[in-house]
Amino acid sequence: MCGIAGTYHWPDGKAVTDRLTDVLAHRGPDGAGRYSHAAGDGEVQLGHRRLAIVDLSGTGAQPMVADGLALTYNGELYNAPELRGELESTGVRFRGTSDTEVVLEAWRRWGTDCLPRLRGMFAFAVFDERTGELVLARDQLGIKPLFLLRRGGGLVFASELKALAAVTGGKLEVDHAALVASLLYYWVPDSRCAFREAEKLPPGSWLRCRPDGRVERGRYWNLKDVAAEGQERARSGERPDLRAVVEESTRHHLLSDVPVATFLSGGLDSSYLTALAARHRPGISAYTIGFRAEDARFEAMPDDLRHARQVAARFGVDLHEIEIAPDVLDLLPRMTYHLDEPIGDPAAINTFLICSAAREAGVKVMLSGMGADELFAGYRKHLANLLALRYQRVPRPVRRGVSAVVDRLPVATSRRGLRSVRFAKRFLSFADLPEETAFRRSYTMYDRAELLGLIDPDLAGTVEDVLTEHADVYEDNGLDDFVNRMCLADARMFLPGLNLAYTDRSSMAASTEVRVPFVDVDVVRAAFAVPGDRKIVGRQGKAALKEAATSVLPREIVYRPKGLFSAPLRAWMSRDLAPLVREVVNDGELVRSGFLRRDALRRLVAEDAAGQRDFSKHLWHVLTLEYWYRGATSGADRSSPPAV
Repeated sequence: MCGIAGTYHWPDGKAVTDRLTDVLAHRGPDGAGRYSHAAGDGEVQLGHRRLAIVDLSGTGAQPMVADGLALTYNGELYNAPELRGELESTGVRFRGTSDTEVVLEAWRRWGTDCLPRLRGMFAFAVFDERTGELVLARDQLGIKPLFLLRRGGGLVFASELKALAAVTGGKLEVDHAALVASLLYYWVPDSRCAFREAEKLPPGSWLRCRPDGRVERGRYWNLKDVAAEGQERARSGERPDLRAVVEESTRHHLLSDVPVATFLSGGLDSSYLTALAARHRPGISAYTIGFRAEDARFEAMPDDLRHARQVAARFGVDLHEIEIAPDVLDLLPRMTYHLDEPIGDPAAINTFLICSAAREAGVKVMLSGMGADELFAGYRKHLANLLALRYQRVPRPVRRGVSAVVDRLPVATSRRGLRSVRFAKRFLSFADLPEETAFRRSYTMYDRAELLGLIDPDLAGTVEDVLTEHADVYEDNGLDDFVNRMCLADARMFLPGLNLAYTDRSSMAASTEVRVPFVDVDVVRAAFAVPGDRKIVGRQGKAALKEAATSVLPREIVYRPKGLFSAPLRAWMSRDLAPLVREVVNDGELVRSGFLRRDALRRLVAEDAAGQRDFSKHLWHVLTLEYWYRGATSGADRSSPPAV
């Protein structure tokens, strides 16, 4: 796992690439390298920061150059041993044992046709000295990021957006449409970028730059096609062996020359992976989190620690417990910097603190259960949207009466949050809506009217564009299975836009690699071959995965209520962050610029303080957006975290 950067036909490319690479130092503290070569009437510069995981020797150093090809690569290739054997059978001789060299030789033999054969997470740039062409590529599911910026016939790219902002002198213009999308979702969709000129290379795609200035794009893997193929497999009666597929993926994800540990929340996904990993790595370490007792009580959070301890004891896992009692006033600007774009999920703080603790103990690689909820319908919203279809059959006068009663209930007392009331209010906010609108409303922050009332009236057209984009993505499929339509939308938007994004940024801020065995091409193929009525059975979400996990885990772990990898936001907002909220609402840059309306924000604060509505998540995201916006518009040097 590493940080990559480079330029192609870019003015002062050497200095720019050196600066890019310096900004990415936290992604690879184990080494740095740079490569330059003529490319037509210009030049190419490739930079690299190394986090040494496989082949710790100098033969794994990058950029890697051999026989006319140069590669700067960020990722892990889990089928490297199999591809190495195939290439060796054709006469290829390898100098070392790194997966980087396997990618380089696979590219030499198959070009872009090698991409669908790569099983792993990756973003890379490869330059051909003979043709002068540079190709960028990104993994199938968007696990690893790759940002780029084009001007004329030139291009600059990097693993993180902040690097591009640093080398352009803070002159990139904020894309207000991306900020509107961020307010809606509390993250920026992978199809958009927070700065106008910059873009993200889409998952499963490549981009080729030619010396004559031409640019060619291609897609080598499409999740929509995989879902359609899965539906046909399900219709034919094929039942994937999830136990075998998940175990095989976990085994592959343990490939490493340094210690590997796991996240262990005590929930199904992390417990399943930890149990499987312990089969192949006896005594493996795991890391779990807990919260200050008063915070957990105020938030009405379940006690996940006892479940994590139970799993660790059963499988001989060395469990490390971390109490999350952060100084959020200090961490907020630091995390906003590292997240690159305005992402309002406080789980990023948890990930950063866990990875920091693991790194201090000498652990560079962590396994996460990320992705199982999206692929196997494990979120409450999946079940809630199914229940909404039944609720719509209840007579309308009864529904109106229920809504009136629930609307009057408080979401918290002065000492305790009321989770069931929060869930009920959330459910009733979308239960009467059409399918796509209900699904969007079940996990986004605002409905259309609320969002329009919050922002500059001149951005009304932008709101419509953002909502239309969601509808277009959601409806772009040929699936006749409601549950799998939701899973496909999540895998295309929610997973790369939020969960994979914050996991990459916050873990790499701690110089730690997080691997996601559920977000694996073989697991994804198997997941979409499972029909929706096997994913949600009765009121049991993720039913097919739970059935597979019972071969390894005790039933009380498999079928325990779903936990939350989140943070006690209401407690933080009412205590640690209350003065900051007042400052941002009354005199923040977003309010002064006119992007957000002060009166609308004040209503959010008042209703949240009164306990009538739970706007803690909304206000947390406003804080993250404010800090991001300050950094993006100040013109200050963005090459290092802000001082606190």
